[in-house]
Amino acid sequence: MVTDDAPVLTVSQAAQLSGMHPQTLRQYDRLGLVVPRRARGRGRRYSRRDVARLLEVQRLAQEEGINLAGIKRILDLEHQVLQLERRLSELAGLIAAREEAEGRVFAAGSGGDVVAVPLGRRVRRSELRLDVDTRRERGGALVLWRPSGGRGRSS
Repeated sequence: MVTDDAPVLTVSQAAQLSGMHPQTLRQYDRLGLVVPRRARGRGRRYSRRDVARLLEVQRLAQEEGINLAGIKRILDLEHQVLQLERRLSELAGLIAAREEAEGRVFAAGSGGDVVAVPLGRRVRRSELRLDVDTRRERGGALVLWRPSGGRGRSS
């Protein structure tokens, strides 16, 4: 099975698929707009994704009237955005995994003792370790606190 990233097309095949002259593809390679991979004999090999990028370059130039320097900048910025989105997704996954592993709810008795309680677990007053007089505890309140995601905000 050939993927969209497999470098299998020669310059003439990619030129035919994109409706461009092979010399145009070579120029785009020199400018860094669409850079194909190289075969062992240094021949250019294009992928289907490269051909799609060639068509996008052609569209931006012809329909939008953007010069090649502008097109290069647009394509570079789009690539940077994709990389940043991947990194953001990766970091969000790490944060979610960490919060899941370390996620805690804190319970406190009226005497001030605080204990960490795993998420999803109900706390009974009898489970709280208190160093205060039990008579005072009977009328006290149980307070649950869950840290919020933002700083300085209360939930």
